Order: sequence, then C-alpha cells, then structure tokens
Amino acid sequence: MIKLARYKKNPILKPNPRNMWESKAVFNPGAALKDDKIYLLYRAVGEYNTYISRIGIATSRDGFNFKRISKKPIIKPGRKYDKWACEDPRITRIGDTFYITYVALSQRIRKGGKPTYETMHLLNSQTALITTKDFVRFRRRGIITPKNSDNRDVVIFPEKINGKFAIIHRPHRWCKNWLKDPLSKKIKVKMPVPKKYLPRKPAIWISFSDDLKKWEDHKLLIWPTHEEDEKTGAGPPPIKTDKGWLLIYHHVKKNKGGIVYTARAALLDLQNPSKIISKTPYDILSPQKKYESKGDVDNVVFPTGAVVKNGILFVYYGAADKTCCAATIKLGRILDELVSLASAGPACGARA
Repeated sequence: MIKLARYKKNPILKPNPRNMWESKAVFNPGAALKDDKIYLLYRAVGEYNTYISRIGIATSRDGFNFKRISKKPIIKPGRKYDKWACEDPRITRIGDTFYITYVALSQRIRKGGKPTYETMHLLNSQTALITTKDFVRFRRRGIITPKNSDNRDVVIFPEKINGKFAIIHRPHRWCKNWLKDPLSKKIKVKMPVPKKYLPRKPAIWISFSDDLKKWEDHKLLIWPTHEEDEKTGAGPPPIKTDKGWLLIYHHVKKNKGGIVYTARAALLDLQNPSKIISKTPYDILSPQKKYESKGDVDNVVFPTGAVVKNGILFVYYGAADKTCCAATIKLGRILDELVSLASAGPACGARA
C-alpha cells in the first residue's frame, strides 16, 4: 500500500487579503513544467456572496515554494458562458502549446447564504478551453463539452491517441440518477449509450475527437459501484510513463459525517487508454490534516495538478476548498505498486 507524502509546510498557497479577488480562498490548482519552472494556475475566490471564481498564477523552482507573479487574475469571467465563474484549471502540454481546461459557469452560483451539495450540482457546468505558449498571452477557444452534460473534471491527454485528441471527463448527467431527477424532463440530454449501460451515479468517461469540439467513441472508464460512493472524477491530466498512462483521480463517498473527497491512482494502457491495467482499491491521500478537514467545504483533498521532476511525482491539490497544497511520491514507487496490483489479478475495470 502506498500513500502520497504531504509537504510538511502545507499549505503552499493561502488566501491573499491584499488582493480582493483572492482574499477568501485559493485552491484546486493546475500545474505545468516549463523551462525547469513549475507554473501553478489556481482558482481564487474573493467574495462569498456571489462566489465568483477567477484564476491566478504562481511559479516555483523547487515545487514547494511558490511566488505569485501577477497581482491580477490571468483568467477571469469575460464571456457569456463563463460570466459567473472560471474554476478548477487543468493544464496539458502538447508540443509548445499549453491547453488549459476550466469549468465555466454562465449561471450565478449563489446569492447570499451557503449552497447545499444538491443545489451546487444542479448547475449546468460546462468546460471551456484556453491555450497559451508563454502564460502571458491567452487565447480563448470556447466550450468543448457536450451540450447539457453538466461536465467537469475535463483533462486532455498530452498526445493524440490513434490520431485523435483524447479527454477524460465527468459528465454529471450521464447517469441513471439524473434520469430520476425532475429536471431531466425539462433539460434534454443526449446520452452516449442506452440507459441500461449508464452508471448509477456520475462517473469518469473517456472520449475522442478530431478537433477538441465534437466528441465521439465515448467509453465509461471508472464509475461508483458501492452504496456509499457518490462519484468519481479525473484529477490532473494523464502522465505518460513506460508502464502506461498514470491517472490520479478523485473518489467521493458519503458517510455519517457527510461528503468526503479522496485521491486514488490508476494505470491505463498506452495504446488503448480505455483499458485499465490496474488501480488502487484504496485512497492514496485522504483528509487528515486540519487544513483538509475544515474549510469552505470540509473533508476535501482534490488533486488537479501534477508534474514529474527529477523522478518525483508532485501532486497539487485543493484542501477543503480553501488552500493549495502539495504531496509527493517517487514516480517509480507508484508505478511499481500499480504494476504489482495488475499482476495480482485483473483490474476492477470500472469499479471506483
């Protein structure tokens, strides 16, 4: 059994009271390595009444000590589709271009008060794309997820698979639970497979495209199977290794204390990433520290960024929707564990 090792001086980024837009919370950071420097794009909240999210930037040489390099958000609401929020950036490098996916909300999250888990997930989230080569100039590419799918946790593979772009995503409405919701009678959602093949709750899917706009060949990858499981979703973009695609993902369950977000790992086949080689049947990181168990949303570790530097896997995550944190493990160690799990028996396919 393996565990990610938390950085002893976590959190690595905290809210900054000097800048209104990031004064309440900074969390769920995407990460990328460029010129031996780690770039962190983090989600920031400055007002609780409307809860508008923007995206800030920080950099580091050692992966732990980050310095903000802009007093202003580098990505903020600016289009009709994201006028209420730009959330949870993930970063993929393909060639010399960085592809940044983020959750775009065209609807107000709240107007005073604290939203419930249920009301938050009735939002029709979409995922938008921005590209950059230098983290200075950014080009908006618009919405890339299927209409009305309520789609988050979208990550792009760092290279094409059989000539096509590939994404892992979590369409919240592609499940049987959505079909039981009264809203499903009003909001028409095109399902990728017949109802009998849908998961019971929101799950991880893999899909392919020629243009990063029209997606096809949708396959279910990892889905909740136990009664206490609520959903699964991708963390950082997949990392290519000689053993397969390494995927860190989040697993959500409900217990007597409420909702708990944890992190797990899976290994996908290099040529056919729709095939799971193995995955950890246990959490590799779970809320234990106070900064993870108490915050704007309690009991959350939410991995969104990862880089490999000098053989070490750095995983960046949001803690309790309040701060940015880091955890590490030797890349070889996590791969050895996943290979060992594969040799012990067949992968649990779609089990969370």
